[in-house]
Amino acid sequence: MEPLNVCLINDSFPPAIDGVANAVVNYGRVITKNHGYATVVTPYYPDADDSVFPFPVVRYPSVDMTKLVGYRAGMPFDYDVFRRLETVDFDIIHSHCPITSTLLARALRERIRVPVVFTYHTKFDVDIANAVRGKLLREGAAKILAQNVAACDEVWVVSRGAGDNLRKLGYEGPYTVMPNGVDFPVGRVEDDLIRRVTEGFDLPAGVPVFLFVGRMMWYKGIRIILDGLKRLADDGADFRMMFVGGGNDKEEIVACTHALGLDGRVQFCEPIRDRDRIRAWYCRADLFLFPSTFDTNGLVVREAAACGLASVLVAGSCAAEDVTDGESGFLIEENAASMAAMLRRLLAEPEAMKRVGEGAQREIYVSWEAAVAHAYEQYHAVVEKYRSGACPKHDTFTDSLFQGLAGWMRVLDRGYEIRQRMQEQMYADAQKSYDTFMSRMGEDRFL
Repeated sequence: MEPLNVCLINDSFPPAIDGVANAVVNYGRVITKNHGYATVVTPYYPDADDSVFPFPVVRYPSVDMTKLVGYRAGMPFDYDVFRRLETVDFDIIHSHCPITSTLLARALRERIRVPVVFTYHTKFDVDIANAVRGKLLREGAAKILAQNVAACDEVWVVSRGAGDNLRKLGYEGPYTVMPNGVDFPVGRVEDDLIRRVTEGFDLPAGVPVFLFVGRMMWYKGIRIILDGLKRLADDGADFRMMFVGGGNDKEEIVACTHALGLDGRVQFCEPIRDRDRIRAWYCRADLFLFPSTFDTNGLVVREAAACGLASVLVAGSCAAEDVTDGESGFLIEENAASMAAMLRRLLAEPEAMKRVGEGAQREIYVSWEAAVAHAYEQYHAVVEKYRSGACPKHDTFTDSLFQGLAGWMRVLDRGYEIRQRMQEQMYADAQKSYDTFMSRMGEDRFL
């Protein structure tokens, strides 16, 4: 298969940690290792170390909006960045965010004439509701988002539920389900690593350990976990609950834990970037709790499965797709009473947790190598379709805007060399004047 040069664009990327950033890292890693070439384009972070990646990373200017949306917001229409990207000779552009990243992808498409694939990872109606006040403004934002997605040459979603959510936002075009994978190998880490990673936490031998890994946001179903655990504690059950991660709601979650009287039973660990150390937590736990109806794919559920750890999920959620209750996971209703009832049952049947964890490892684990290989085959189909002229033509206001932007950049191209020569001459003249001035100052001092 012909190697392709892929441009991967996303608003979040390490040092930011979330499921989509993880997906982009692994697309870049697997494409570079097994298939062709990849370049990641993402906003600037002041503490980023891109030397750790086996593929180039191009950063564009950004502003700090982490308190509002949890990320730095990119400002992608940077002329020097565009000039750099144009020299890479991409075959296809793959955007993983429907707003800034896709705006950049569309603008770049106007410059280099290659197709744009978009993957819908996250339920953006929730993000819009959190960031935008007022019904009319939210509806307008959703409409703009849907139009931006529709302007891409092919649309992928990470699950059937993600596709349903994209329809809810107003997107009416076709899409393909393209699941994400997991970068964990199947199996456990060494017992010594588990001991070192969990050292310092109160985790007595023989006491069941429940686990949550991810962003500490209320919409992840964390209130259901805490209220369910409160019911268990009131029954006198002995357990430990570990939350691993950070997020905007963490302080409130810690305060809620204290208010519920769960101190001691519930403990918190800071975000962990080292993947083997995260695996150690999955291997130490007896059950993974993830009652989120927000997540569209639930990579953490597959990560747990890689380690033989079963998950408690909300029936009908995206994270529960392809999970069979009692065989590859445990399904509950979206409330604390149902969570507590399931945990009571499993505390009395610890062998069920182990058996279903083994079933999850067999049935729902998907490696990133397999997931990206599938996507890479589809890249070829999209490139062929685009080159043959079979991709749909778009004629919207925003397309005209990007055509105008591309035209303006072509004007800048023609003036670029002139600007460079003028700058070089200006610097040369300034240096000459400075040298002359310093020479005369020396003569005056001598006199």
